[in-house]
Amino acid sequence: MRVKIRRADQKKAHWELYSDHTGEFAQRLPPDKADYVVWADLKDYKLPSGKHLKGGSEVTVHIEDIAVRYEIGLHLTW
Repeated sequence: MRVKIRRADQKKAHWELYSDHTGEFAQRLPPDKADYVVWADLKDYKLPSGKHLKGGSEVTVHIEDIAVRYEIGLHLTW
């Protein structure tokens, strides 16, 4: 699945990456306090059964301390 990340004060994604086969992904961010928006881009993606997945809501993440590892989740539906 393609995952996109942008700073909350920007319009376009700055980072674009793919999750692994279990849906996990990781991205290092600049060492500053900021809000980021994370979402799954599922355009043209479908399950082997033929069902199309739909991304859930965008997730806003507030990064306060870059030395800390933050874990977030994205929920998908079909």
